[in-house]
Amino acid sequence: MAIEHARACALPKPWGIFDLRPWSSARHEGGAIGEIWYERSGREAAKSSLLLKILFTNQPLSIQVHPDDAFAHSIGLPCGKTEAWYVLRAAPEAKVALGLNQRLTSKQLRAAVDDGSISKLVVWQAVSCGDAIFVPAGTIHAIGAGLVIAEVQQRSDATFRLFDHGRQRALHVENAVAAADAGPAHVQGHPSRLTDERTLLISSPHFVLERIELPPDSTWRLDGERETWLLVLSGGACANSFDMSTGDALFMQSDSVSLHAGSTGLVGLVAYTGEIPVPILLRRARQPSTTGQRTLQATRAPPLVPRANTTTSTNERLELSQ
Repeated sequence: MAIEHARACALPKPWGIFDLRPWSSARHEGGAIGEIWYERSGREAAKSSLLLKILFTNQPLSIQVHPDDAFAHSIGLPCGKTEAWYVLRAAPEAKVALGLNQRLTSKQLRAAVDDGSISKLVVWQAVSCGDAIFVPAGTIHAIGAGLVIAEVQQRSDATFRLFDHGRQRALHVENAVAAADAGPAHVQGHPSRLTDERTLLISSPHFVLERIELPPDSTWRLDGERETWLLVLSGGACANSFDMSTGDALFMQSDSVSLHAGSTGLVGLVAYTGEIPVPILLRRARQPSTTGQRTLQATRAPPLVPRANTTTSTNERLELSQ
């Protein structure tokens, strides 16, 4: 059982920014910060299965690909890296890249990396605040400049760069070619309303991502039987014994937490392990007219919830180039 106010760890990146407000007041010795990682508060605590981040981009990130579980295991890594993005802020021309505009053989992909033409083969698309984007392992992708993105992923730092905009960092051609699904990206799903408070953004073989919206001055119980993360996007709440506001995160597992939303309510992201949404994630406290004692009313998803952004298994989804 665990309920923890997560630690926010700022990481410098060459493509980062200096002012992280309202998400964080962190500074890094005058350097640009590109990522905030949320970690369990107990330094001796077991590592979580999922990693929650916020990314801040002032320049485009490298064109890259992450391995699936099978390929990660073949090179001695514990797991692959499937991820999802939720756009928190976007400049007018902000874009992300997903997949290629044509399918390439292994030889063609290797040649495109060698001569840099891979930068002209990725498919860029405009994004705006509130967009949710699923990035299965094997998808060639990139994040452009002018974005703040919340990311949930399998806990892995396995990243194979194919192109890095002249930053002189190492590329990982052989592993990238072997791990990549070198073709167009899979079709994205659409958000699905589960209850008045819950919107399903992503469901995948590795995690579920939801957006929750709690009305002002309301009290709820958030159930986290699975490993569960909550990131506050706006508003705030009192969570058991600590206050949470924009940019704060909570970790919980095999437990539940009382959330009292503040005067402006709370909007947040909830990510948890598993493939499908849990039937009951939130229970609302209400005041009976007779006793005045608080009781809990479940906000239950429909019995049969269609999976949004459903994917096939990792092995079915990827055809690794050898």
